Formats: sequence, C-alpha cells, structure tokens
Amino acid sequence: MAVVLIIGASRGLGLEFVRQYTEAGDRVIATVRDAAGRLRVQALGAEVLTVDVSQPASVSGLAWQLDGEKIDTALYVAGVYASGTALSPPTRELFDATLHTNVLGAMQVIPQVAPMVEAAQGRFGFISSGLGHIGSVESSQAWTYRVSKAALNMAVAAAQHDYPAAILVALCPGWVRTDLGGPGAPLSASQSVSALRGTLAGLTPAHKGQFLNHDGSPFAGW
Repeated sequence: MAVVLIIGASRGLGLEFVRQYTEAGDRVIATVRDAAGRLRVQALGAEVLTVDVSQPASVSGLAWQLDGEKIDTALYVAGVYASGTALSPPTRELFDATLHTNVLGAMQVIPQVAPMVEAAQGRFGFISSGLGHIGSVESSQAWTYRVSKAALNMAVAAAQHDYPAAILVALCPGWVRTDLGGPGAPLSASQSVSALRGTLAGLTPAHKGQFLNHDGSPFAGW
C-alpha cells in the first residue's frame, strides 16, 4: 500500500486526487484548511491534517504532524487565482495572497516533506499552470497568477538538486472545470487527475525538475 500526501485537498483537484488514490487502495493523508474541508476528505476515507499554506506558522508544523512518514507520492495542490493585466499594478494584498499560497507555501513545505519522499524514493508533484510557461505567453491576462506559477516552476527545479533520491516535478493539470477553470473548460477534474496520476506513476529520474503537462509531455524551455 503506497502512502500518498495531498496538500490542499479541500475541493477541486485536491479532493479528486483524494478520491482516486483512496479508491485505488492507497493510504492517503490530506491537508485541509477548515472543518468543511475536513468533512469532505474524511467522507472519502483519508486521514486529515489541518494546514493553511498561506500562513507560515500553520505550515511550520507539517513535519511534526507527519511524524517521520515515508511518502511514496506527495502533491502540492494548494493554489489561488488572481486576475488582472499589466495595464494596472496588483495591490500589495493581492500579490501577497497569491505568492504566499502559490510559492511561499510550497517553498516552506519542501524542506519538511521532500526528505520523507526521499526516504521512499518517491515523487513530489506541484500543481502549476500553463499560464506560468514563459515560452508561450500570449497576453498579460492574470499576470500576478502567471508570475506565481513561473516562480513555483523555478522553486521546484532548484529544490530538486537538494533531494536527489526523490523526483520533483511541476505539473500543468490542463484547463479543468473547477472553480478556477470555470464551466467552459474541456477537462473534468476526474479526467485531469487520472492523467496526472498516470504521469506521476511513469516518472523516471530523467524527469527530475521538469515542468510537464498533465499527459506527461514536457513544456519546451520555460
């Protein structure tokens, strides 16, 4: 039985990861921010920890809560969206909220969780976005969000060098029908997560530090 850690499992893709991994017979540990999220995750049969990745004090206790687990697959799914274009600057509050969750939260989680992934010679995936791919920018739409995901991709690529026994990758889930993706997106959460699980299962050392699509295909450059 594999041990799977889902960070940011209250809803959307995170909750779907919990559903699919528990149905596959894995032991799933999932983090949520509030009581409502806890109930949704518990109903799927996962173990639940309360962690708010936007709050450094909350994230700092994650390793203690995990208490030396060996983790075969870890996923950082927590993220927030920020709209706006380069025609006006983001407010400090919007910038801080976006970067705290999408980047700082991941950077605080990595030193706590990556050693546990290394102990299992496992893989650690971080949900990014194609909007963070510098090589394919077509507009400034959601530019604060774009910046946060590009920074996340760099954090993953850089951190890989300190955890050679694990495979760290940034993953684009595709355009998904979630609260973030909206009702017009072509992929369901179930389809996206199923593909991402397949990609994670197929990772090899050659993928270390890469930015991959949900189907496993790599992004060209940054």
